[in-house]
Amino acid sequence: MNNSFKAGLLMMVASTVQAKDCPQYMDYDLPKLHSNDTVNLCEIAKDKTLLVVNTASHCGYTRQFGGLESLHQQYQDKGLVVIGFASNDFDQEAKTEVEAARICKENFGVSFTMVAPSYVTGSRANPVFREINQQSQAPDWNFNKYIVDADGQVVKHFASSVEPDDPELLNTIDSTLSKNEDNP
Repeated sequence: MNNSFKAGLLMMVASTVQAKDCPQYMDYDLPKLHSNDTVNLCEIAKDKTLLVVNTASHCGYTRQFGGLESLHQQYQDKGLVVIGFASNDFDQEAKTEVEAARICKENFGVSFTMVAPSYVTGSRANPVFREINQQSQAPDWNFNKYIVDADGQVVKHFASSVEPDDPELLNTIDSTLSKNEDNP
């Protein structure tokens, strides 16, 4: 067996193992906000808890970016991945990705991953939100929050009005992170 064949075989086995470990709906390359880069949730969230949020730059809840960034800073070393999905489903996203990125970064210091604008509701929803919408309640406004465990299951949905520092949200994050530690 030549070395290139062995390498190819190893890559196939590795991708098969990853495909089994990661839910299919997370195994997509999603474009990052105002970037040429992409993000694959299977790569950044393996064995971690996700806080998935549909966002918009010109919403009354946009101020929650600050609280989401605080959660990111507080919990990233404990296994929480905060990811924002910019969306204009409710006609409140910035007109351009440049403006949306500026609002996130300059106004709120967002350093967690933000995905370029996509649909989060209906038949055109991106693959992540298609699955979230099947497992839980589809967003009915911007800044819905979903805690997703390391197995890709939605643990709990929180409405737009629930602030990032809400005790129930924090308790759900803590308990989901604890379950991840118990099931390595």
